[in-house]
Amino acid sequence: MKKVLYTPKAPAPIGPYSQAVLAGNTLYTSGQIAINPETGALHTNTIEEETHWVLKNLEAVLQSAEMGFSEVVKCSIFIKNMDQFHQINEVYTQYFSENSPARETVEVARLPKDVNIEISCIAIKN
Repeated sequence: MKKVLYTPKAPAPIGPYSQAVLAGNTLYTSGQIAINPETGALHTNTIEEETHWVLKNLEAVLQSAEMGFSEVVKCSIFIKNMDQFHQINEVYTQYFSENSPARETVEVARLPKDVNIEISCIAIKN
């Protein structure tokens, strides 16, 4: 069973995709960037601020499926500058402090809206 999820508490999709799809008890989220869902403004002043916004948006998508970070089993992180890896991890560990999910971090040439970081995840509902 496939269910498309949408929450106004996360940025609306900027293309032909869903914020998340729930297939059975597994949630697949689309990548989140640092857009304020209420104003549409980007928050890219520092990589730390940007990472917080990305994770807050990801949390809103998870909550739309009645899930949280503890159900996340895999994250994919796309960043423009691998030199910011340490600062990103400092923020990331505030959201994933115990039993961290599997993940990969990939440096890319460009991201939507020229942001510096995008994160997607897979979560399993207990």
